[in-house]
Amino acid sequence: MFRRICRGITGSNGKTTTTALCGHILQHAGIACQVGGNIGVAPAAMAATSKPGQWNVLELSSFQLETTRTFRPQIGVCLNVTPNHLDRHYTLENYAAAKGRMFAQQTDQDAKVLNFADPICRGYQQLGHGAIHWFNQTSRHSSRQYEAQLPGEHNQQNIDAAIIACRIAGADEQAMLEAVKTFPGVEHRLEFVRELAGIRFYNDSKATSVDATLKAIAALDGPLWIILGGKDKGSDYRPLIAPLAGRARGVMLIGAAAGKIESHLGDALPLHQSQTLDAATRDAFQAAQPGDTILLAPACASFDQFKSFEHRGDVFKQLVRQMEAR
Repeated sequence: MFRRICRGITGSNGKTTTTALCGHILQHAGIACQVGGNIGVAPAAMAATSKPGQWNVLELSSFQLETTRTFRPQIGVCLNVTPNHLDRHYTLENYAAAKGRMFAQQTDQDAKVLNFADPICRGYQQLGHGAIHWFNQTSRHSSRQYEAQLPGEHNQQNIDAAIIACRIAGADEQAMLEAVKTFPGVEHRLEFVRELAGIRFYNDSKATSVDATLKAIAALDGPLWIILGGKDKGSDYRPLIAPLAGRARGVMLIGAAAGKIESHLGDALPLHQSQTLDAATRDAFQAAQPGDTILLAPACASFDQFKSFEHRGDVFKQLVRQMEAR
C-alpha cells in the first residue's frame, strides 16, 4: 500500500491515543512521519503523500482490516482485543480474526508489538513472521518510568506499546521521555472538561464499548455519576455492575440502548432513565456533591442521537460550558 515504511496500530481500545502518541514521539525525535488511517487522513490519501524515509503511522479498525489481503506493516501493534462491534462481526472469533489480518503478511524483517496479558493478542504471535515484542509483561522491561499526563492503568499500557514501537523505529530514549511528558492526550478520550462547584466533568465519548467504559471507571477515583447509552453494538453490560457498585451515585441512561442497559444492570445500581444527554448532564449536576465526578463513558455507539462520538462529546462539553455560564 505504501512506497515506504508503515506502522499499523489496532486494538479494541486505546488505538487512537497510541497512534497519536507515536506520531508525537517520532516528531519530537526528529523522525519524519505522517499520522492517519481511522483518524484524520485516509490511508489512500496518505499513500499519495508518503516520502522516502518517512513513517506512515496508521490507526486501523477491524472494519478496515477485515478486507485486507496484501497489507504489510513493518511494525504492527495490537493493544487488546475485547468484545466490540458484534453487531457487525457477530462473534468474538470473527472480530479477532479481522484484527489479526494486521500480521498475516509480515516477514522476518518486520516486528509485531503485542499485549502479553491479552490471550487473543498472544495468539497473534503465530501469524506472519515478524519478530515479537511484548508489552504489559511484568518480567520484562516496562516504560512506567515515563512521566505522563494520561490517567489510568490502560494509558500506561498504551504508553508502553508506543515506546516499544517508537524504539524500533529509531527514536532515542531522551526524546521519548520528553515527548511522553508533553503529550496532552486526545480529545474525547477521558478528557477533563472542567470543575464546577467542586464537581469534575470528564468526556470519554470515545468509550463506545463496555471494556472502554470499564477502563474509564478504573482510571477515576471517588463517587461517580456515569452517563451510559446510545446505539447498542450487541454488548453485554453486566460487567459494569461490580466496578460501579458502591461508587456510582447515579447511572444516567440515554438513547436507544437505555432499556437494554437497564435490563442488564437491574436493581444493582441507582438507574435514571434520562433519555437525552442534555437531561442526563443537567440532572447529574443538580444531584451531585462537591468531590463527585460526572463521567460521559457511554459504552455504546453514538449514531442514534448524534453524528459521531466526536459530536456527542462536543455536545457534552457545550452543556458543561452552558451550566458554568448560568
